[in-house]
Amino acid sequence: MRKFMDGDFLLFSDTAKRLYAEHAEKLPIIDYHCHIDPRQIAEDCRATNITELWLYGDHYKWRAMRSCGVDEKYITGDASDYEKFRAFASIMPQLAGNPIYHWSHLELRRYFGWEGVLSAATCDECWSFTADRLAGGGLSVREIIKKSNVEALCTTDDPADSLEWHEKIAADPDFDVRVLPAFRPDRILGCHKKGYRTYIENLARVSGVKIKDFRSLCEAVKNRLDFFAAHGCLTADHGLDTGVVYAESKNDREIDGIFARCAATDKPEPTEREAAVFRCALLRFLAREYRERGWVMQIHFGAYRNVNEPVFKRLGPDTGFDVISSETGVNDLAKLLSAFAEDGGLPRTILYSLNPGDNEAVAALCGAFQCSDDGLPRCLQGCAWWFCDHEPGIRDFLISLSSLSALGRFPGMLTDSRSFLSYTRHEYFRRILCDVIGCWIETGRYPDTEYAGKLIEDICYYNTKNYFSF
Repeated sequence: MRKFMDGDFLLFSDTAKRLYAEHAEKLPIIDYHCHIDPRQIAEDCRATNITELWLYGDHYKWRAMRSCGVDEKYITGDASDYEKFRAFASIMPQLAGNPIYHWSHLELRRYFGWEGVLSAATCDECWSFTADRLAGGGLSVREIIKKSNVEALCTTDDPADSLEWHEKIAADPDFDVRVLPAFRPDRILGCHKKGYRTYIENLARVSGVKIKDFRSLCEAVKNRLDFFAAHGCLTADHGLDTGVVYAESKNDREIDGIFARCAATDKPEPTEREAAVFRCALLRFLAREYRERGWVMQIHFGAYRNVNEPVFKRLGPDTGFDVISSETGVNDLAKLLSAFAEDGGLPRTILYSLNPGDNEAVAALCGAFQCSDDGLPRCLQGCAWWFCDHEPGIRDFLISLSSLSALGRFPGMLTDSRSFLSYTRHEYFRRILCDVIGCWIETGRYPDTEYAGKLIEDICYYNTKNYFSF
């Protein structure tokens, strides 16, 4: 019987162990999609206890706690930090098979050096041990990033953001990790959401453009794209939530009319078709801009948001009440990509579906929109993410992707996280990747040549570096 989480964790063959040690373990991390706060990097914040690092804003852990019957007081309520940690530690033995169990123990080992198994019985030991390590230094936000071997990361930023914290980070000669903004225009695309008028008024103010119709809206957006480009931006991310709905406009007047009605109120009520017409028109404009700038366009969908309405009203978004959508609209996504192609070609594009049932469909769809003119695929499938980045989800994803596309072009893992300790998810992914390829080698399905090592190095690091031009 193997020891729990030993040095060969998730590596089940000698070949997998060798591949990981020689080709994956020491590669730098480029985290091209995350939600960490650049202010905390600029100010090099330090936590005083593990609850601040683990349970402030981590909806993964919150969902796990609710699944075990923990009272909300100990999750998002007014319990003390120690009480919240104790509640989390107490439910850990019940999380067998959940990635939270693995991630948490990896984080305790890699960042704190604590080799125990977390439970109610070891709660106080872990609390004191981690507190001593935090008090001893070496675990500020910047120190965690450097300890994790992060070379570059992209935060997620609204088009109206001042990017002041990115400016402060870039101006600091003592921190050499590239921290770049990623353009996230969801609020501009969300003409059906509350607060739209107020948001457009703010966008007009920061862009210096009087927004009165769709054309002037695009002018304002272009102004902000220029601003982000001046701050080193290389990518844009788009959350299309439940799924993609494609609709073409009848003419420019229809788009202007939809925008005018929505921008006139903070409680817009466009029809589903009207919202889709506006969103698709703006996405087509954005895709053209990204292509000209050489940015990577990320599109993720399949998240059915805030399904528990009473709790959403009380706690707000991003608190653990989003689920997997069953209506993701892959066919409509194909129409949208075709429209991009018709407009002059896709920008470099990465697609993610939260629904694992879409894995094969998205892999096949990407293959229909390559048409490269620079040696780089125009359309790639992004990693298993959010509810799919557990061990079987990653393994299933790698198998389906390799079966229908080119695994060697895959851009690898991302954290999609608000936690500075979540870089261990890259290790988790790399171990699984090496085990999958190691199994293929040991069973005669792939040769044991230098190409196996290069395949792993490309997926873990070089593909991302080249695709985004880091």
